[in-house]
Amino acid sequence: QVQLVESGGGLVQPGGSLRLSCAASGFTFSSYAMSWYRQAPGKERELVAGITYGDGKNTRYADSVKGRFTISRDNAKNTVYLQMNSLKPEDTAVYYCWTAFRGYWGQGTQVTVSS
Repeated sequence: QVQLVESGGGLVQPGGSLRLSCAASGFTFSSYAMSWYRQAPGKERELVAGITYGDGKNTRYADSVKGRFTISRDNAKNTVYLQMNSLKPEDTAVYYCWTAFRGYWGQGTQVTVSS
């Protein structure tokens, strides 16, 4: 049974930082690309960041988060991370983990950036 469990969301002030984690199980984690998406109220889900399989040496980011967010993976822990710095109110959304293994999604974690 495939599971993607996100954690690390919460309320943070503008300019603050959060690190999201996505713990995966039920498939060979190291063999698949992973991504983070987000969905704000009233908006479509959008790609935030992606990382290739294996050593994850290739990454990509939405223009809106380049230079502020970093995606990484730890294959020994079957976990993908999203380090988010210099957070802005417009980063407020539910953040979802996604795997290229049959396109499974996590349940999402809420990130709210507000003073």
